[in-house]
Amino acid sequence: MKSDKLIVLGVTGSIAAFKAADLCSKLAKEFEVQVMMTENACRFVTPVTFRTLSRRPVITTLWADESEWRPRHVELADEAALFAVVPATANFLAKAAHGIADDSLSTFSATFAGKHIYAPAMNPKMWAHPACQENVTILKQRGVVFAGPACGDVACGAAGSGRMLEVPELIDIIKKHL
Repeated sequence: MKSDKLIVLGVTGSIAAFKAADLCSKLAKEFEVQVMMTENACRFVTPVTFRTLSRRPVITTLWADESEWRPRHVELADEAALFAVVPATANFLAKAAHGIADDSLSTFSATFAGKHIYAPAMNPKMWAHPACQENVTILKQRGVVFAGPACGDVACGAAGSGRMLEVPELIDIIKKHL
């Protein structure tokens, strides 16, 4: 059953994943938040952090609960009101643009027909790369909302477009699209 209060929060492998924890904490005060993390995201912030903040089990694999007959990503696709990927890496954008579904997050992306919001976070050279920009164009044509990126300093010491938006800006964008 669809819920106008359920947000699926996808977290990918970027140093900006720490901001996703803050976002999760703030969203969980008003909404149900189901977190999905890529394997690489778990290298930056642990699932325990998100489980505590969301008060729900975190999905990190397609194979988490084999006792259910219906895959969780399919069930969530029917229930969720919105899908936000914070941060969205170049790798995730490429998978989403080309329908690659090889983990729980990319599979959910391919399954969910509702509103997608992606908050890019990457090195400015990666963001500017023609392949990344082609993927962004494809995704925008499909209706994906891009929240950023902003210009500024990024963790690797570079500066330019590629910095993830700050949490209050992301909350405003998410609420606007619910």
